[in-house]
Amino acid sequence: MILIVDDDAAIRTSLSFVLKRSGYETVTASNAKEAMEVVRSKELSLIMLDMNYSLSTSGEEGLTLLKQIKLFIPKTPVILMTAWGSIQLAVQGMQNGAFDFITKPWNNLAMLSSVKTALELNAHSDTSSSDIAQAPCFDKIIGKSAKLKEVLSTVARIAPTKASVLITGESGTGKELIAESLHALSPRSSEAFVKVNLGGMSQSLFESEMFGHKKGAFTDAYVDRVGRFEMADKGTIFLDEIGELDLACQVKLLRVLQDQTFEVLGDSRLRKVDVRVVCATNRNLKVEVANKTFREDLFYRINLITVTLPPLRERSEDIPLLVNHFIRQQAQAYGTPVAEVSSEAMTYLQKLPFYGNIRELRNLVERTALVSGRERLELDDFRMCEEPSLQTPETSQASKLDDMECRHIERALEKHNGNISRVANELGISRAALYRRMEKYGIKP
Repeated sequence: MILIVDDDAAIRTSLSFVLKRSGYETVTASNAKEAMEVVRSKELSLIMLDMNYSLSTSGEEGLTLLKQIKLFIPKTPVILMTAWGSIQLAVQGMQNGAFDFITKPWNNLAMLSSVKTALELNAHSDTSSSDIAQAPCFDKIIGKSAKLKEVLSTVARIAPTKASVLITGESGTGKELIAESLHALSPRSSEAFVKVNLGGMSQSLFESEMFGHKKGAFTDAYVDRVGRFEMADKGTIFLDEIGELDLACQVKLLRVLQDQTFEVLGDSRLRKVDVRVVCATNRNLKVEVANKTFREDLFYRINLITVTLPPLRERSEDIPLLVNHFIRQQAQAYGTPVAEVSSEAMTYLQKLPFYGNIRELRNLVERTALVSGRERLELDDFRMCEEPSLQTPETSQASKLDDMECRHIERALEKHNGNISRVANELGISRAALYRRMEKYGIKP
């Protein structure tokens, strides 16, 4: 059953009609008192909550009711309803536990899509570990470490939904492979998977590349062009390096993610699209939001679910599997015998920091196998083929100190079960200083 909370009877009636026509059972409330009575008396699967359901336009009453609902039924998803000019309210609501937000006047297809995603994702959150263990195989992802298995379990749970996903992690950790897996395990697997590198796209080309253009729309527009979103219709669009996108383009992207509609350059006709959005970045977008270089409303739009990939140095037990995989690939590509790696050499590789992660490891393994030409690779072979560090002695030492500080903070957080005050007291620093260090190293509270 879906609860609709809005002081406008026309909106309650209209929204209830659309939801019922799609097969959902609804109940309505016009104020906070009625809403909480329903929350206490009925089993709800979803709540549609207007942020300004009273004469007040501040949204405070909506936020207060949201907090009350989450305290009483924390697992029930809440979708907020707000005017486009009040998106900041919706962002605050997302910070307080709301699942998603829609703007008034809403697009029925986009609204129903958000409802379906919320219900599906909430259902999959109860999936048992045994169910996850039976998820389809991740063929291209090599490893058996606990951290990698945790990531793959999350991917298996969220893949069947339409929820937008933000994949974070250092360069070379395999974010694109995770995006491909999300698509391959989804009901959209038979449709297009469109990759877009936003880091290499200029602001002047953004609209044409993403939304397309009509012949004659601008100088040099000699033919019609289909945009990336239209190419991805019914499928998945992967927006890589989204942290590199400038603010002007972020606004244009937010519009299509909000309503699943866009305009082709040179054509005023509004077009609808049905896409699953997966983004990736190696940046800390929370820091970018704080620095005003990334829009807060866009941040909450793209990361309904966040998947964070661990760096290779945190799953060194996967290195032997990756090394042998790369050696087999190299042998097949160049028609050479499959080489073996001595135990001494493998131990050495497991101790290297690999700041370039899997990409750096692959480069070293393939180069060593080619240069050596031997059927057994020894420690000296790898040492000979290592590239000189791109860091100066000073920055290298600083990186080591940063790693030590990061691990020390993580151990203290684990020891005190995430209690910030106790951790700060043990480390001899203020809470604010601790938060700054956690933000610097990407440590989640």
